[in-house]
Amino acid sequence: MSSKQEVRIPNIGDFADVEVIEVLVKKGDTINPEDPLITLESDKASITVPSPLAGKVREIRIAVGDKVSAGDLILLAETETATAAAIQATTANPAVTGTTAAAAASRPTIKADLQAELLVLGSGPGGYTAAFRAADLGIQTVLVERYPALGGVCLNVGCIPSKALLHAARVISDSKEAQVFGIDFGDPKIDINTLRGWKDKVLGQLTNGLKGLAKQRKVEVVHGAGEFLSPHELKVATASGDKIIAFEQAIIAVGSQAITLPDFPDDPRIINSTGALELQNIPGRLLVIGGGIIGLEMATVYHALGAKVTVVEALDRLIAGADADIVKPLHRRIQKQYANLYLGAKVTGVTAGKDELIVSFKGEGTPASASFDCVLVAVGRRPNGLQVGAERAGVNVDKRGYILVDKQQRTNVQHIFAIGDVVGQPMLAHKAVHEGKVAAEVAAGWKSEFNARVIPSVAYTDPEVAWVGVTEEEAQVQGLNFGKGVFPWAASGRSLTLGRNEGMTKLLFDADSKTIIGAGIVGPNAGDLIAEAALAIEMGCDAEDIGLTIHPHPTLSETVAFSAEAFAGTITDLYLPKK
Repeated sequence: MSSKQEVRIPNIGDFADVEVIEVLVKKGDTINPEDPLITLESDKASITVPSPLAGKVREIRIAVGDKVSAGDLILLAETETATAAAIQATTANPAVTGTTAAAAASRPTIKADLQAELLVLGSGPGGYTAAFRAADLGIQTVLVERYPALGGVCLNVGCIPSKALLHAARVISDSKEAQVFGIDFGDPKIDINTLRGWKDKVLGQLTNGLKGLAKQRKVEVVHGAGEFLSPHELKVATASGDKIIAFEQAIIAVGSQAITLPDFPDDPRIINSTGALELQNIPGRLLVIGGGIIGLEMATVYHALGAKVTVVEALDRLIAGADADIVKPLHRRIQKQYANLYLGAKVTGVTAGKDELIVSFKGEGTPASASFDCVLVAVGRRPNGLQVGAERAGVNVDKRGYILVDKQQRTNVQHIFAIGDVVGQPMLAHKAVHEGKVAAEVAAGWKSEFNARVIPSVAYTDPEVAWVGVTEEEAQVQGLNFGKGVFPWAASGRSLTLGRNEGMTKLLFDADSKTIIGAGIVGPNAGDLIAEAALAIEMGCDAEDIGLTIHPHPTLSETVAFSAEAFAGTITDLYLPKK
């Protein structure tokens, strides 16, 4: 038997007399749970109200322009009698509580160990940011993390430990280069256990800080691997057994993992970036497979610690995302420092011997084979979307493991969001942070969306390589009408006082509007300098805005202003004859 059911506006927090801006269904439509019915908009937020039931629309009792509040009738739907009792409690009672309309209309009713208004799966920079922002907005939040400490891959086995070791590498490098100006420290004595302990101490300070921030915000933390059971249930495999968490809304922030190469032997001497950061020993001969950011950062560390480093890259260049002229100073430097640098080459096989790894190569200039004490595989990362049972929650995940989201970070399931590496490139912590804030705010009913104009990238090599916006190569391919201003650091007083002259700052401008559209910087601390260019692009600055901004002297930041002046034709620190 069928039964006619009323579908009403659920509790929508502090909102009342909210305007209907869209009616998304019509008489005769078949609807399913979570299908959007109407969109409401106030001066604070835009809210989509989903269907709490499956059935057929018989009457629409609402129109665009109407002002509605909790309990007002949206439509009448014909449903099967068997589902009527379950629907009645949700649609007929306007006092249902919840964080948003979507959550209230689809509140879980199963028995669970924990209940959450918002569940965040993954506590990397994006995940913990989302959880903390949600808590600040008054949402009762549960944060699930697979590692024993908060911070995800970035804090535990990624961004932070690598930067700690890169700092140590730079200290070693700087001490050696000081010989040029009369200061000789002698050969460094490296205590690998103390170095590892210092790195771990840094991690502990940050992860303990996150633990404190979660406690202050009353965010409940559950440690263990999480796996969706349904659109409103997550199972967490904790040290004390499985726990079921029922949630109204969820944010998937499960990140990515290192790509492995097939047919390599299972040998502890073949490692990924996580293994490299454990710093178990300093190999005499290290092969790094992959000339991207991660591979070259680890090469920087191990070269400074004393390893003889060989890098092999399948492409004909390093760090393919950046312009070749920006990468060139790095290329020149490491070509002199490393044992070998093979471009346009591949590893065709690895044989594990008792005392060494024998690696076979294919490519111009490579040997048929060579021996190494350790092989680091750094050929990229893949998203973890297929590892958490997202399909059981109804979330669409593509075959590569990416989850498609809209500008509000929503998946195809209205009450489930996704952020960070799992939603697509670029796989960067700072992108995930901003996406996390957006997801949390939308979950709280805000009209937020992710609309950053640009996202900067940095390779923390020596020298550092950083870029943001359109690269020169991209501008050429796209046929953009652009101009550029370039300032060589050989003309920078501050750069010369550092004993480094190989750097360069390049800014790209729209030729008509003169607004900045891209930037590339190579040199010490380039990663810190690129933020000014990112802000300039975000604010729509033109060359005069940048050039007329007084930068402190002598600093590396002046090179940004000088590049703008070079484009504008007003520079005096270089002689650039007018064309």
